Amino acid sequence: MKVLVLETNLMWVSRLKLSITALGHEPVFGSILPADLNGYGLAILNLAGPSGLEETVARLKEANIPIIAHAGHKEKELMELGASLGIDILASNSEMTNSLGKVLERVVRTA
Repeated sequence: MKVLVLETNLMWVSRLKLSITALGHEPVFGSILPADLNGYGLAILNLAGPSGLEETVARLKEANIPIIAHAGHKEKELMELGASLGIDILASNSEMTNSLGKVLERVVRTA
C-alpha cells in the first residue's frame, strides 16, 4: 500500500520510513499535501505539524483516504482537535513508534 506521510520532523521521518517499509508498504513523505492524491491507501499526519490541518484533513476525506494522526500522549488538546476533525485513527507517539503494525490493523478494521 502507498502511504502518504505528512511530516516535518526529521526524527519521525526516519522512524516511520523504517517501520512502514518493514511492514511491506511504500511510504511517500512530504510536508504539504500533494495535488494528486490518487493511489494512496492511507495518510499519516503529525497533529503537532504545520498549520492547515483542517484543510488537509478535509481534502484527504474527500479523496476517501483513511487518516492516522498522532501526538504525544499528554497533548490532549491535539488529540481533541483530531477527534473533532473526524480523523479515523488517533494514536500516541509511543504507539506509532512501538506498535505501528497494530495501528495499521485498526485502520483496516475501521475501513
